[in-house]
Amino acid sequence: MEIEVIAAKRELQGTGASRRLRHTGKVPGIVYGGTAAPVQIELDHNALYHALRKESFHASLLTLNIDGTKESVLLRDTQWHPYKQQVLHIDFQRVDKDHKIHVKVPLHFLNSDSAPGVKTGGGKPHHIVTELDVQCLPGSLPEFIEVDMGNLEVGHSIHANDLTLPAGVELVAHLQTENPAVASISAPKVGAAAEEAPAAPAAPAAPAAPAA
Repeated sequence: MEIEVIAAKRELQGTGASRRLRHTGKVPGIVYGGTAAPVQIELDHNALYHALRKESFHASLLTLNIDGTKESVLLRDTQWHPYKQQVLHIDFQRVDKDHKIHVKVPLHFLNSDSAPGVKTGGGKPHHIVTELDVQCLPGSLPEFIEVDMGNLEVGHSIHANDLTLPAGVELVAHLQTENPAVASISAPKVGAAAEEAPAAPAAPAAPAAPAA
């Protein structure tokens, strides 16, 4: 799926120019990387805001159209207003189709409710991480990676190396562990089940002994 981003070259720079640009409904940005010089750009805020709400926009190869000139880029950074739903700045990086890129790709979790550990074991599914670092050529970049929990039992986990990756896609080693757990099913809490069970009725009091 091709996602095209419309932009224009930005001539004026600096804090004051960026502030005035935002007041007109535009977002300042930059595109860098490759052999070409960085280019300051401006984009329509509303169109960009709605695009950023889509998961695919964050993990897809984008076509950046700057005044009619198109190039392939990746979204690299966004800056947001601290309390308004306003994009303050955006960064794109050029990519070369013949060189591998390093990107975070979201995980989509499947069949967690039908997993044996949940359906018959009463366990609770956990999504431990929601994205993974991968490297691949730009043309092989997936929008997401599926995590099928359909066979997972209570107390078991799925690790990164267990996943079926699209052709040409490789995992990037993580700092904490080279094979992190991405999903698991925990055992039901025994204490919580006991608290929910009805208490046994109290035994009736013994009758008082007759007076002598």
